Amino acid sequence: MPATPSNPLEPGAPAPALALPEPLTGQIVELEDVAAGASAVLVAFLSNRCPYVLLIQDALNALARDYRHRGVRVVGINSNAQEVKAEENAEQVAAHARENGFVFPYLRDESQDVARAYDAACTPDLYLYDGSLHLYYHGQFDTARPGSDAPVTGADLRSAIDALLAGEPAPTRQIPSVGCNIKWREGDARGVLEAA
Repeated sequence: MPATPSNPLEPGAPAPALALPEPLTGQIVELEDVAAGASAVLVAFLSNRCPYVLLIQDALNALARDYRHRGVRVVGINSNAQEVKAEENAEQVAAHARENGFVFPYLRDESQDVARAYDAACTPDLYLYDGSLHLYYHGQFDTARPGSDAPVTGADLRSAIDALLAGEPAPTRQIPSVGCNIKWREGDARGVLEAA
């Protein structure tokens, strides 16, 4: 199945609010709490099974660790319908976060309302916001893809974070992220039940 690209968005767009459960802790995590005192916030739509996400998740976790001391906060969100992929339910989201040692909250968007509000299309779908929660970068992690020889470095996202922290304007060239399509529920306006 061909990869799905992220939807184009204009830099400067405000981040939609979110308040979602973190299955690992049972806590409700709100974007405003994550952003409190932060210099930047990365909202990442992820999956437990998508090969594009599995390829980069260790490097994404490392990025979250590396930039934490510089005020960058990361939050992961799983919005896939469990009716389509059973391994995306809350219990599996908690297990995935635990087994992979995520240093950021990994939330469950059961209603898929947050994914719709962000116009998320794929996993990974990465949204980097400044400290005022305005969109700065919405693009690829790096050039690595499943089956390619490109190393997983997070170069594109790291470059965007460094530029944001240095006070530079948002990059004019932002290459869309690509990955597995978000699995929407049957009857969702975005499509019918998908098995891919």
